[in-house]
Amino acid sequence: MAKLVFSVLMIVIWWMLHALQIDEEVAMGTVHEAKRAVDRAAHAAAQQLDREKLEMGIVSIDSGLAEGVALHYLQGNLALDAELNPQPGTFLRDAVEVLAFDIVNEEVEFPYTYRNSLYNYEVTLDRPGVILIAHVKYPRLFGVLDPVEWDLKGSAELVY
Repeated sequence: MAKLVFSVLMIVIWWMLHALQIDEEVAMGTVHEAKRAVDRAAHAAAQQLDREKLEMGIVSIDSGLAEGVALHYLQGNLALDAELNPQPGTFLRDAVEVLAFDIVNEEVEFPYTYRNSLYNYEVTLDRPGVILIAHVKYPRLFGVLDPVEWDLKGSAELVY
């Protein structure tokens, strides 16, 4: 009888460890995919030239276009709706929050070091660029892991 109880206990522990491993692997895949989405959104936003300033010889990012394109890329890459909530049937369960969206344009001297102490982020830009910080929550598959959330940071410079 003792061996039977021990066997059942070991099977339960083994399944919990297996569930933990699966959850950790899926969490890592989620953070990598979300980070790529943030990087793509920042890069796309940084390529939005202000054509009026360009006619005057000033290389600058159009802030209105940049923000719209960044949100569009986040929506497309993470399957989100217009309010950044996950679409039905997709993996994420909670809305993605854009914590910071900053555009560094010609008003500063380059190279420029952007610092955001609130999110512990620092990047040096050699030309106009975009900084994007988004908050993503991992929807745990099992209740084994503690809740996992990330502040994903991305930046990109205007390529010309």
